[in-house]
Parts: sequence; structure tokens; C-alpha cells
Amino acid sequence: MIEAYDFGVMVINGKRYTSDVIVFPDKVMSGWWRKEGHRIYVEDLKEIFSHKPPPEVLVVGTGYSGLVKIMPEVNEVLKERGIKLIARPTGEAYKTFNELLRAGKNVVGAFHLTC
Repeated sequence: MIEAYDFGVMVINGKRYTSDVIVFPDKVMSGWWRKEGHRIYVEDLKEIFSHKPPPEVLVVGTGYSGLVKIMPEVNEVLKERGIKLIARPTGEAYKTFNELLRAGKNVVGAFHLTC
């Protein structure tokens, strides 16, 4: 469960993170790095695509101001795999992630903490 978010900082299960994260139901992957900082490509999500079981929903936090762009091919691959995409500025996205988690959904969150 994500407890708090503010520019550059996210608190998950009592631990403070200051770099971008991918949050799985059973673990947190800190230091999520992308090919281009403010664009998300298919290869940037390889950990999500290889996770078992695959998520029903991927929630992407596009940054404090929503500057991260998701490349069109990401949408295509997610659709092919039956994964629903929800992309919002991180301040909204983490709340959506928590709601889905509480509802029992198999959800993964990928969050950009700055910009």
C-alpha cells in the first residue's frame, strides 16, 4: 500500500523511496530507469511483462506535473496481453493504485516521482 506521495518522495509500506519505482503486489522495485526519462517504451516495462502472474491493470504515474509520455506501442502490447492501462499524474495515480489493490485487483504501479 502506498501511504504518501509528494514531489520526489513516495512512502510504501513505511519505507521512503526517492527514485522512480515499480510497485508489485508482493514487492517494490526501486530505481526504475527508462530508455528516455520522460517517455515509456515497451522495453521499459520488461519487469512488468515478465512478472507472474501478469497484472490485470497497470497504473502509470506520469510525474508530479504529468510530463511522462507513454509511447503508442506500449498501449498495443498491453492490449494484446489483456492488461488495462491507467495513466495519470502520480498524485492521482497512486490513489487509483491503492483503490484497485483494496478491491482485490492484481495491479502493478509504475511511478515517476518528479516532473
